[in-house]
Amino acid sequence: MSIQTNRAARKAGSDLPIVGQAGRHLVTPVICAAFVLQFANVAWAQCTARDVLQNQLKLKTRSAPASQHPIRSARDVATWKTITIGAFADSLTLRNELDSKGCNVGGQAAEILARPTFTVGSQKTNVELANVSPAQLGFTSDSVTLADVYARAQQLGLGLAAAEVGPQLRIQYFDQPIGEFLIIGMEPIKTWSGEPIILNVANGGAGLILIGQDGRAEAEIPVTSRFVFARSRQPAASTELVGSR
Repeated sequence: MSIQTNRAARKAGSDLPIVGQAGRHLVTPVICAAFVLQFANVAWAQCTARDVLQNQLKLKTRSAPASQHPIRSARDVATWKTITIGAFADSLTLRNELDSKGCNVGGQAAEILARPTFTVGSQKTNVELANVSPAQLGFTSDSVTLADVYARAQQLGLGLAAAEVGPQLRIQYFDQPIGEFLIIGMEPIKTWSGEPIILNVANGGAGLILIGQDGRAEAEIPVTSRFVFARSRQPAASTELVGSR
């Protein structure tokens, strides 16, 4: 190939390298490798906005709709979703799975996933989850403290979820509706600077994400927020609201 031909190809904006006769056979493997890599990324990604729309159209198994009715006991709450935890050897493997699915992880969430206090189950276990709001728990003010939400939920027979539930729910809930933010009812995990953080499984419209939020006991939570708690095997009996606001 002449020098003039090389220059003409570059001027035309070609992104492929211009090679002589001896190097011509190198181009095809490079192109094939790039195509395979791109196809693999498309095949495995599940958390982008486009993937979510496709999942909503294709997935046959869907979570039960979150109830809006007031509850007096965990018996009044149907299982919203059942997920599996304990499927990964350690938190690093779990984080790599989030990355492989294209799920974004916020800075605070990434930090507590890397903390020694964040652990994963040693064996696979199915966990039944409930999806409730503070308003359903009986709170009537505009907001309520995180401590009060936890206390009321546990009084009714709902339990705090393991920290692993947050990232596991993220990778097992690919058809999450846009605009839904689910606070994981869990024990806060402190960042390296000592800030208590809980997890939030969200779809803000730009794709699926796992984020952290204020986990202080006094943190104010809107009563219309949605919480994910673990369902107890033996729900507490019906009881009147204590400490409602």
